[in-house]
Amino acid sequence: MEHPPYRVAQELESLLGDPEDPGTDFSHARCLELDENEEFPADICRVLENWGLQEFYIPAEHGGRLTDYETLMQVMRVVARRDLTVAVGHGKTYLGGVCVWISGTPEQGRRLAEDIRAGVPVSLALTERAHGSDLLAGDVRGEPDGEPNDGGEGERDGGGGWRISGEKWLINNATRGSLLSVLTRTSPDGGPRGFTVLLVDKRRMTEGEHYRCLDKIRTHGIRGADISGIAFDGAPVPADAAVGGEGGGVETVLKALQLTRTMCASLSLGAADHALRIALDFAERRELFGRRLVDLPQARHVLACAAADVLAGEALATVAARSVHTVPDELSVVAAATKYLVPTGTEALIGELTRLLGARAFLKDVHARGMFQKVDRDHRIVGLFDGNTLVNLNSLVNQFRSLTRGWQRGSGDTAGAAQAFDLSAPLPPLDPARLSLVARRGSGIMATLPDSVEALRSEAARRPELKGALAAAERFLAVTGRVHEAMDAHRTVVSDVPPAAFDVARQYSLCLAGAASLGLWAHNHRAASTGRTGALWNDGVWLWPVLDRLLTRLGEPDAGEPDAYPELLEQLRATRAAGELFSLLPFRLPGGTHAPTDVSDRSDASAHTDTRAAAGGTRTSEGTSC
Repeated sequence: MEHPPYRVAQELESLLGDPEDPGTDFSHARCLELDENEEFPADICRVLENWGLQEFYIPAEHGGRLTDYETLMQVMRVVARRDLTVAVGHGKTYLGGVCVWISGTPEQGRRLAEDIRAGVPVSLALTERAHGSDLLAGDVRGEPDGEPNDGGEGERDGGGGWRISGEKWLINNATRGSLLSVLTRTSPDGGPRGFTVLLVDKRRMTEGEHYRCLDKIRTHGIRGADISGIAFDGAPVPADAAVGGEGGGVETVLKALQLTRTMCASLSLGAADHALRIALDFAERRELFGRRLVDLPQARHVLACAAADVLAGEALATVAARSVHTVPDELSVVAAATKYLVPTGTEALIGELTRLLGARAFLKDVHARGMFQKVDRDHRIVGLFDGNTLVNLNSLVNQFRSLTRGWQRGSGDTAGAAQAFDLSAPLPPLDPARLSLVARRGSGIMATLPDSVEALRSEAARRPELKGALAAAERFLAVTGRVHEAMDAHRTVVSDVPPAAFDVARQYSLCLAGAASLGLWAHNHRAASTGRTGALWNDGVWLWPVLDRLLTRLGEPDAGEPDAYPELLEQLRATRAAGELFSLLPFRLPGGTHAPTDVSDRSDASAHTDTRAAAGGTRTSEGTSC
């Protein structure tokens, strides 16, 4: 099954060439060199701009190529798979401009589109040294610069504006960026209506007089990125720089974060792709006790678990990206769950693969040029972007009341969810006016879960090969009901959230990932059963292990069914041998076949030796060990 967003991403992948070839502009060797020198990847960014990556940061209504967020996610996944520093450094321009795309005027959108098209870096300046994620505590202030008009205090005429003062800190591209979307306290009392997003143009100010850039902060990962800050001292900002009107800053930012949190999944997907590929190549080459590592039981299970986790993240992120268009009024739920689950899942995956690689996970210039340790370091910051783990879980806790009510009633936008699942369905343009801070009717994605399980049940009645996936799905449906009962016990929580509520929110995220996976399979398995990834869709080869992994992470006793994993592992190996990305949909990697052995030539005896033990690991009361 060919899918347009993957085809667009394939265009960029093919242009960039083989990252293992030091002669390519965007090679692993070059990325490691820049990382070692803590140097911004300006030359690589120019290559991406020559292709037109910045056009995908501009919505189509402003002349850009951003027609759908699924395509943007897959394009950025390509960049992140090669180097997270480049993805973070260049992709920040989209984050910097998103407030304008949501709440800006047509003229603001036109001017910003022109700048981004010209390669002008844009930054999003939210956080401050003393306040972190507490946006309402921000101290950067904007004081009136000129007389208010007759519209009342705070409403400025064309000659008014603000003088802003204060410091924003830990800002990506604060120094390199010429434009910054700055969340500014424009009312001394603050509060939800006391902040305004101001699109600040450093080119209209005098450095040293109106602003100064704070030194680049040395970081453990993404060493070359411009993580710095900016201090304003009475900097003049015109009245037409207000995005979304005076006092609308917090609402604009919170809606913008729903989009950026969803897009952060591309960073984690790319990191997971890269880490899994490095670990698989190592396991294929490494010999222990006269056998290759890939033939040893524990190594096989670690790789199979990682493969399932990669596909679980891809399934959730795909549905989330499409939900931007089909159920924007419920994006507050799926964005928070995606931003929590995909980065934390990738962190756990990298941790398991670290144990498989052993010392080579930390060494430079030994295996894969030492790229694994760079992926590990770089990815650790993704969970902090645009709201950390607790911020996103807290966002879900605050919606427990509507989510539990929606589950009980079966409400939510189920038609929009079905459109998000169906990869053949065209996506409507994003309607920013439909973005909401709360999903008032519940989650349509979650409400479709019973129907998705029923669809699988109908298929399994005719195809016994699906019975394993069906058993996992039925168990998953029962667990999801219990999770909603636990949510109902915390439905009145507003502040001082107890630890138990955070744990329930974590479980809800896993349930949402399962609902997304089942919906995706139910709506696409027939069309996707042909083509280069058809074997993954046939007989629930990817669905069963993904559901089993989610059940294990939910703490279900005796989850971790060994029989779910052997075929997935063989598909992982075959995909690598064929020079393809291990993914739900076809995607060819440059450079042809890289795997050291041809998996297809292995005899059945060697490929499936003691499959229950080899792929299953050790059964414990918590499930199968990884």
